[in-house]
Amino acid sequence: MSHSHAEPTPGECADFLDQIVYFLDNELDQADCSAVRLHLDSCNPCLEKYDLQRTVKAVVARSCAEAAPEELRNRVLLRIREVQIQIRES
Repeated sequence: MSHSHAEPTPGECADFLDQIVYFLDNELDQADCSAVRLHLDSCNPCLEKYDLQRTVKAVVARSCAEAAPEELRNRVLLRIREVQIQIRES
């Protein structure tokens, strides 16, 4: 069995999982990107974790782009002022 088709060790997977965040953010150099892609192509558990991280990142990015409705924003600001008043009076 050649090394390229061997099952990755837990230590190898841990190293690649540490790099997934940087891979998703395009913060790895070309050699590291290639190594991560090669690992993901051969390791289903890491690929599943990568897919989960990518999905979470996309949901967070989408959520951060949405603005709260004006009515909700006003209610939150009012509640913050009420709490600040209560804290000052304590």
